[in-house]
Amino acid sequence: MSSLNFNDIPTAAQFEKEMKRLKYKQNFRNSVKSTVSALITIVAVAVILSTMLIPVLRVTGTSMTPTLQNDEYVLCSKVSTVKQGDIIAFYYNNRILLKRVIGVSGDVIDISDDGTVTLNDKVLDEPYISEKALGECDIELPYQVPENRLFVMGDHRSVSVDSRSTSVGCVAEENIVGKVMLRIWPLKEAGRPE
Repeated sequence: MSSLNFNDIPTAAQFEKEMKRLKYKQNFRNSVKSTVSALITIVAVAVILSTMLIPVLRVTGTSMTPTLQNDEYVLCSKVSTVKQGDIIAFYYNNRILLKRVIGVSGDVIDISDDGTVTLNDKVLDEPYISEKALGECDIELPYQVPENRLFVMGDHRSVSVDSRSTSVGCVAEENIVGKVMLRIWPLKEAGRPE
């Protein structure tokens, strides 16, 4: 028969200390769980917002130079109306392209051999391009923009493949990802692209 040793029974102070330790451990676990849950929720909301309302896109290629450079990041807005002169992102062949809106539904576009763009019989003022070029153009000019479509061109006219080519054509409004609102990276170049 074993005898009861009073040294094995914890004192009230030891019992209280152990209870506090266990309660602290449980509170710590609960705190970690709630923090992880909050972070997952924040990330999910950020992903939904970035894909649905304000997509962040990486510029690839040189078709929008000098306005936008390769590997810059831009913020788009899905809620804005699009007008002539805006830079938009749109879906084309499972890719997202960035181009400038030159004309909207009903506008008549003409481009001379030297690359001068005429919009509704007026020469378009284009301070955002560094050189004019006819580029890859196989459409019949003058060209009237169809209903619910946008005529777009890259700012680097000699290399951009855009609405001047029948392979791309005019952009359907339902293919628009958003209007470029802000350059966010690199930080030294952050701001509204013109």
